[in-house]
Amino acid sequence: MPESSSRILVLYTGGTIGMVESEEGYVPAPGTLQALMEERPSFRADDVPAFEVHEFDPLLDSANMTPDDWLRIAEAIRARFETYDGFLVVHGTDTMAFTASALSFMLHPLDKPVVLTGAQLPLDETRTDAQGNLLTSLLLLGQFSDRLAGVHLFFHDRLFRGTRVTKVNADSFGAFDSPNFPTVGTAGINLDIEWDRVPAPYSPPRTPAVTELGAATVSAFRLFPGLGAASLENVLAPPVQGVVLECFGAGNAPDQNEAFLEALRDAADRGVVIVAVTQPLRGTADLELYATGQALADAGVVSGYDMTTEAALSKLYYLFEQDYDPAEVRRLVQNNLRGELTPPEEVPSALGRTRRRLAGYR
Repeated sequence: MPESSSRILVLYTGGTIGMVESEEGYVPAPGTLQALMEERPSFRADDVPAFEVHEFDPLLDSANMTPDDWLRIAEAIRARFETYDGFLVVHGTDTMAFTASALSFMLHPLDKPVVLTGAQLPLDETRTDAQGNLLTSLLLLGQFSDRLAGVHLFFHDRLFRGTRVTKVNADSFGAFDSPNFPTVGTAGINLDIEWDRVPAPYSPPRTPAVTELGAATVSAFRLFPGLGAASLENVLAPPVQGVVLECFGAGNAPDQNEAFLEALRDAADRGVVIVAVTQPLRGTADLELYATGQALADAGVVSGYDMTTEAALSKLYYLFEQDYDPAEVRRLVQNNLRGELTPPEEVPSALGRTRRRLAGYR
């Protein structure tokens, strides 16, 4: 690879990658990650772009991340946007996908690359994924800083769209996947990017605005066999404004449970925006496919199509922050704003064939 002239800001928020062992288990240790990077010759190679490390205080295990911390990250990027060519957010893996989705909505327009990465084992371990994830992320940012716009997540030799990624494995180095959108790039012998899967940079470039998330009250609820309506009523109770409903299959729910449906109707009538996504990793919530899905639509639920729960939650936060009324939020949550969903007209043809076949039985 050629020598890079790009300047990259590394925002170290915490996470396993820079942790040390303690009597209570692994804990974040200030100064550790930067010291470990400085002592490794690989990070000083000619093809590695110049980088500076900005360490957050306090460092966080990502299980403690909140919307306020998303704002700290977004504001740190915006404040230094003109100084650097790209931004590497080093983050714990547990909630990294939530942060990737949140930053995708918070930072707009975004004509420079923001890449999130982390590790399943600390950088100081003998056998670790940390060095590969960090180095390759820096190389990607250095080589493609003029073209790789938007928020992405790099992990275990794969680059994912920020609004499409979810954590799928707690024990493997391949901790993340993008079930409903192709991988944006791969790191093998070469660094390969599929440019048709990357948002085009804005022209002329502008410093992004930052939308604060967290003022709205949103939640998620996972359906399960035998659920009592009271459980759902608690989630839908005021002051909640939006709920991501994790449904069975292709957006299905118990349509013979009248108390359950009544709880949804009452909440929708009050202005609560209820968005259906699928529990399976792959597929789309199509409320017109089965009667059990149509019952949700009749109760006021709208489809989130193939969005991840992480993206749907972040999107609800974002839309309510714009002061839209519930009807407009319901409309916009079904529109593709940051590459987070596949529009219904573009769903896989197999689903379309199923819909047509089932329509023949009606």
